[in-house]
Amino acid sequence: MPQLSVIVYGPNAQGHLTELLDSLAAHPLTDAEVIVAAVGDWARETAEGHAPETVVVPLPDGTGDAAARAAGAAHASGRWLHFVHAKDGLPAGAPRLIAERTAELDEAGAPEPVDVLLFDHVTTTWQTAAAPSRDGRHLAAVGRAALPLRDAADLLRLTPLLGNRALRAAFWQAHQEQLATDDEPLAAHTALLLAGRVACLNQTAYDHRVLRPESLPPGTPEDRLALIDRYESLLPLARDRRAPHTVLYDLMVRDLVRTFAGEDLPDRPAREFFRRASLAAVRWRPEGHRRPAGLEGVRHALLEEGAYAKYRAFQAANRTRRAARKAVRTRKQQLGAKVRDQQYRRALTRPVDPELAVFSAYWDRGVACNPAAIAAKLAELAPHIHPVWVVNKANAALLPPGTDHVIPGTRRYWETLATAKYLTNNVNFPNGVIKRPDAIHVQTHHGTPLKRMGLDQMDHPAAAKGLDFAALLARVDKWDYSVSANGHSTRMWERAYPSRYTSLDHGYPRNDVYYTSDAEAVRAARERLGIPPGRTAVLYAPTHRDYEAGFTPRLDLAALADRLGENTVLLVRAHYFYGGAASPLTGLRRSGRIIDVSSYDPVEELCLAADALVTDYSSIMFDYANLDRPIVVYADDWETYRTTRGVYFDLMTEHPGQVARTQEELAEIFLSGAWRDESAAKARTAFRRRFCEYDDGRAAERVVRRVFLGEPEESLPPVLPLEDRTPAPTPEEATA
Repeated sequence: MPQLSVIVYGPNAQGHLTELLDSLAAHPLTDAEVIVAAVGDWARETAEGHAPETVVVPLPDGTGDAAARAAGAAHASGRWLHFVHAKDGLPAGAPRLIAERTAELDEAGAPEPVDVLLFDHVTTTWQTAAAPSRDGRHLAAVGRAALPLRDAADLLRLTPLLGNRALRAAFWQAHQEQLATDDEPLAAHTALLLAGRVACLNQTAYDHRVLRPESLPPGTPEDRLALIDRYESLLPLARDRRAPHTVLYDLMVRDLVRTFAGEDLPDRPAREFFRRASLAAVRWRPEGHRRPAGLEGVRHALLEEGAYAKYRAFQAANRTRRAARKAVRTRKQQLGAKVRDQQYRRALTRPVDPELAVFSAYWDRGVACNPAAIAAKLAELAPHIHPVWVVNKANAALLPPGTDHVIPGTRRYWETLATAKYLTNNVNFPNGVIKRPDAIHVQTHHGTPLKRMGLDQMDHPAAAKGLDFAALLARVDKWDYSVSANGHSTRMWERAYPSRYTSLDHGYPRNDVYYTSDAEAVRAARERLGIPPGRTAVLYAPTHRDYEAGFTPRLDLAALADRLGENTVLLVRAHYFYGGAASPLTGLRRSGRIIDVSSYDPVEELCLAADALVTDYSSIMFDYANLDRPIVVYADDWETYRTTRGVYFDLMTEHPGQVARTQEELAEIFLSGAWRDESAAKARTAFRRRFCEYDDGRAAERVVRRVFLGEPEESLPPVLPLEDRTPAPTPEEATA
């Protein structure tokens, strides 16, 4: 029988279960077992990837926390149980610490056993990692003694988590019904109040992750009333013990006052909460109880008095004082933007135009990417909706003839953004754009994430470079929809950009062309690029390096072209961050065998023209895989890139074909034919199955019908199975 059963339970919220199980696997447990009560397919698949070290208990989506804990405990054989939510973490060595301390308690041979062991924790949010708690002083005050709660009532002041306490298995079994609640603080406090004796471990053994509230379903007035119900359930358990009763009462009044002060509820639910909170404060007030001093005491008195109107007046006076101080601080900032703001505000008072749609791509570079594909399909399916593109002044002259557009910062720009019903972008609109309630914002993204994005960049300062994450999340909160090409992207966007948007698992509209193009389109693309008939065209598209100041070719392109021979043409595309006009590749043309396509748009046409793709870590590989043509990864600096930028999976083991680490290896892959051999095709098929999951040529149609025409998801064209999709013909097939 193991000493400890670590019971991980719940859904794989924002992908954090992977980190938790990885940390457990990195520090094998000698006297403990791991059981995962996995809620939903994603959690189950993640947990099964760590088998056989873990026992996996699969549970359907929607299973509550209490039921998940019970299911996990039913499979546990340890003397002690540690319930760990799937979103949370365990510091290195935490299970060993808990197992050793519980073994010590078991060996003590006390006449009454210890039922609950309490320990310290840290808290992680999207802003901070492993922030220490304030619980240490309460744990230190108890020391290593085993006590009844009446002698250590301040332990009720510990953060009420199940994760910062371990329960004796026999105690859990005896009180499982009373602990069966999805309200974790209620379960945590109930365990303490029911315990015969408790003990402490004044060391950190848990990492509590607080998910961003804006990524969770919004609260309701009933949620506030549930706080009162929680304490109404707990206080009877402490009625006959003065010290625990007093501490619990103080906690209740503190939480009720803070909740009321921090919530901007409508009058009716606010009055109901205050009425019930006042009744509870009076009903459960211990005899001889003294209120705290200062403003907190005033709040307590008004609550117990039931003086709703007086409390509101007290709040209003405090808010007025705070607002006055804030106004003084911000006056200069407001004056600076006054004229522009007035124009925009006036425009915001006009009705939203249901037939106006704004599109932008790549920070206003022009008509491109997913927004362009959506706009094209919109013109076909909903021609009554008028598209306007946001394009910077430098690129306006390059727009297709007849493209209606606005220049950022102009009066018409702000008026259009203020009144458009639909706003579609593959990055974000500026911070100053206000999200109107009846406007719809569509975030299409512009690639499948290999590198870490959004909040996941916080651990990689070289990549973040001073990114304002709070401002980023303010922009994310404006999204109504997030377009996704595959389940991997959906999950990573949910993790990197936690908010309440709806994921459109419809495929990338820009990739439709890979299924709708015919042989003539492939031939025309090659002719426009000047690729002679019969030549093999290899597209080389490296990505940006955060640790490099500019574009540095990682290959000796002239030498590679010579090595591959006259029948191979290299199409070389530098990342758009470096600017095509000043590309250092200019001048490398050698008898037509090296073509600088850094300024060529659209990139989809380059892919149609190419027989194969060579890239490093660019998201172009995920799009090109739709064509089911050979891909070679050139990863000469994988370890550096992985460390400085951070990645979501190991490309060296989950690659789309062949991998070269040196230029010689790259040349040999092409000269030997390995670039298109059976092993490369097998790897590409697995890659396509995972990352081309929703792309089948009808992504733009699904997005337009769902977002712009309001059709229900069940009426949209279903995604074709991979086996039933027909990509555009290869250049060899197109010229046969």
